[in-house]
Amino acid sequence: MKVLNSNSKNFYKSLDTLLLRRKNKIQSNLISVTKIIKDVKKNGDKAILKYEKRFNKNNVIVPTSRQIKSSTKLLDKKVKQAIDAAYNRIYKFHSLQKFKDISYTDKYKNRVNYRHVPLESVAIYVPGSTASYPSTVLMSAIPALVAGVKRIVMVNPGYKGKQNPAVLYAARKCKIKEIYSIGGPSAIAAVAYGTKKIKPVNKIVGPGNSYVATAKKEVFGDIGIESMTAGPSEVLIVADKNSNPEWIASDLIGQAEHDPLTQCILISKDKKILEQTKNVIVRQLKEIPRSSIAKKSLITNGILMFVNSDKKIIEITNKIGPEHLELNLKNYKSLVLKIKNAGSICLGKYAVMAMTDYGVPGTNHILPTNMSSKYSSGLSVSEFVKKISYINLSKKGIESLGQSVITLANYEGLAGHAQSVKKRIRRK
Repeated sequence: MKVLNSNSKNFYKSLDTLLLRRKNKIQSNLISVTKIIKDVKKNGDKAILKYEKRFNKNNVIVPTSRQIKSSTKLLDKKVKQAIDAAYNRIYKFHSLQKFKDISYTDKYKNRVNYRHVPLESVAIYVPGSTASYPSTVLMSAIPALVAGVKRIVMVNPGYKGKQNPAVLYAARKCKIKEIYSIGGPSAIAAVAYGTKKIKPVNKIVGPGNSYVATAKKEVFGDIGIESMTAGPSEVLIVADKNSNPEWIASDLIGQAEHDPLTQCILISKDKKILEQTKNVIVRQLKEIPRSSIAKKSLITNGILMFVNSDKKIIEITNKIGPEHLELNLKNYKSLVLKIKNAGSICLGKYAVMAMTDYGVPGTNHILPTNMSSKYSSGLSVSEFVKKISYINLSKKGIESLGQSVITLANYEGLAGHAQSVKKRIRRK
């Protein structure tokens, strides 16, 4: 992990360099992603199958209901119960996000309505292949269910013709009827533009690696994507002298094991905590199956920062705008309200990021990454709802208010606009 000291003369330059280097790596996939998207648009299912065989050793695009049923049947009962429990908590919290329609009538009897309309179809991208994320199924699909989306499609890369049974169980729990065993940029292109086997959707949501994130940006405009960059993952932990290095190290490793491009950052005013945590990481890395991924992530993108003041900690945190922020502090209340840029914030020593990842609080773990928390929020019901205005003007209303429209239209040089109002106003 890189070590930075806020007292250093070139501190901010060094920090910018590290952040930009990771961002450039994410964006460097553009050429290959564009090529894949063009191939799928032109060759459809044939192209998808080609990429599935190449990247996932998979020759199954559409698993049968029998395959899904037999796969989920063998799933451990405890895993099913855990998914059920998470489903209930996530659904309950997201149900609180429902919107109320607005209806307004003014003194001229002009009526204005503002109605929330669910999207007709969405695709949720669930990372897979050698990993499994049933939690992501729940986080993506439940807000869509609450919003009232009728058609929810799941794309999830299988491996050697098989998808993870827990992912399939979560999909069935969320009443998803369309499941495709595909992944990567080709999956994004498939649901964006459609093939013989796959009908296109109106919007794609869900996290993914740098290739998936790039692909989603490329198809945006033809279809919608969530209003953020979702992936690769990030965590920033702020620790003090009271923090437990064993806990902090495990939190960093727990995030790092996602992806080699994951970014894990630890900030503290206590140099001892930084040094102790660094040493513990080395030992703990030996204890996890995905140690090679976590190690690469920490070496390439990990940062240990000594920062000598709360003011600078707040400034740096807002600059980075991390996906996950852990304020592992005894006195987090003095900082939390001053932090404006973060996907989610865990407060205190027990609010570990891993708990939020699995739906225990009910909040969503699909969050803005790559500094996009500066302008966006985590996945919610609002991502699956459109807002439509309905305007009904009365005769009295246009006669009373039309002159101001005529004045503004003429000022802007739009005489046709002015004329269309003039013709409706009663002449005296």
